[in-house]
Amino acid sequence: MRQAGNQIATAFWEGILGEHGLDYGGHLKDGVTSEQTDRLDVFFSEAGMFSSSSLPGFVGILLSTEAREVLIRSLSCAVAESKKYVPRGLQIDLEPSTGDAIKGSKIGGLFRPSGFIFGNSGAGNNWAKGYYTEGAELVDTIMDQLRHEAEGCELLQGFQLVHSIGGGTGSGLGTLLLGKIREEVGTYPDRMLATYSILPSPKVSETVVEPYNAVLSFHQLVEQSDLTFNFDNEALSPLTPNDILKKTLKKDSPAYPDLNDLIARVMSGISQPLRFPGQLNSDLRKLGTNLVPFPRLHFFTTSYAPLIAPGSIAHQRMKIPEITSQLFEASNQMAASDPRTGKYLTVAAYFRGRNLSSREVEESMLAVHQRNPDFFVEWIPNSAQTALCSVPPADAPVAGTLISNNTCVQDLFRRTHSQFAALFKRHVATLLLDRTVPSLKSSLFSRAFLHWYTGEGMDEMEFTEAESNMSAPPPFSMPPAQYQEAGLDEEEEYLDETGEEGIEYADE
Repeated sequence: MRQAGNQIATAFWEGILGEHGLDYGGHLKDGVTSEQTDRLDVFFSEAGMFSSSSLPGFVGILLSTEAREVLIRSLSCAVAESKKYVPRGLQIDLEPSTGDAIKGSKIGGLFRPSGFIFGNSGAGNNWAKGYYTEGAELVDTIMDQLRHEAEGCELLQGFQLVHSIGGGTGSGLGTLLLGKIREEVGTYPDRMLATYSILPSPKVSETVVEPYNAVLSFHQLVEQSDLTFNFDNEALSPLTPNDILKKTLKKDSPAYPDLNDLIARVMSGISQPLRFPGQLNSDLRKLGTNLVPFPRLHFFTTSYAPLIAPGSIAHQRMKIPEITSQLFEASNQMAASDPRTGKYLTVAAYFRGRNLSSREVEESMLAVHQRNPDFFVEWIPNSAQTALCSVPPADAPVAGTLISNNTCVQDLFRRTHSQFAALFKRHVATLLLDRTVPSLKSSLFSRAFLHWYTGEGMDEMEFTEAESNMSAPPPFSMPPAQYQEAGLDEEEEYLDETGEEGIEYADE
């Protein structure tokens, strides 16, 4: 969704085409293995008037038995050669330029034309426009096409949204769409909602209202999303001095396409257990079951390895122990947070490569835990999930992806909340008026830029509620010590603010 989400998703589709043996037109290449195609229908659907399975009935209408068998064999070969696979997905924006860019890309012909849903006005970096006005006018069209896509699935697992929460469309329309899907309980009962959410950073943007959009989005994501994978512009953007592209991948002049490719690479690793057969592989439901100890604690950080300059000798020689060690390094995190400052609640480690040993993977993960026991909570004894896949990525013989439910994710929330508070309260800006017109402090400078939101139908109370939620217990403000103290022997039930049963956390 929106420019960032669509560009990253396009890079993702482009990357997994090769992993599944498809060319840019969606046709199978020569020499494709069964490992690449066994689960091809998870992320792709077969396009065309009819499939090879429908040929007998189709031909039977026209010909006798003998002639029909001959024609079926001929048509089956033709169908196999011309069979096209298209992504199960929609491309959405409130303005048309993004769609034009996708259609003009090298995989522009891969997508169904009906999957392009674009408005003409845009959201103007305003969450309220995406949620209440411009987005609300488009959301019914999106839902109609989403239902059509869902009906083509034999066993629907859930929905995944790729969006930025700093702008107006990805944040406002994105969270509105999640809520609409949630409302259709009868149509999509217990289906998982996962988001790949790009967090803003003031260091790389000139949009002053990004903190408003981000906090309003978090307020929705904590209730509407089941799994949220956070990607932080503070750590990733090529405009920051210590971004991962320069510092770790040693790119001299990184650009946004490099950033999109990196996020797409991580998304490919996260989706690996869904897309390929392998040892201990899972689905979205199992992923949530293993990673989310309490409903609100579904915000994850991710890391990827190897993150070494491609072509280097070290890149080619990395083994499972080195990959595992890199996955837990702060320099490999897709967020500006250090996992060593928090505690791991749960982790999922996915490895890819030929002839991988599950025993070696388990031993490497155990070694990390034994070397750093203080970084893991004690009350979740088996907190690590692993999965192996024999289809390697295109850029390395062996690679790993780590999904972490670590309390250090609160660093991202605190940073966003402090930026929100600076706008919403404007204490610093009003100091300039102290000696001259102090009476103007509250009326002129507090609630800065709020009129752009209230003008779209929002109430100021929604900002207050969102800010209050950012200060609430898990996941936004729980200290690591309290996570550690929330042991199994303290499982006293209580009703939290949402009315759901949960675990009573120890006081500070």
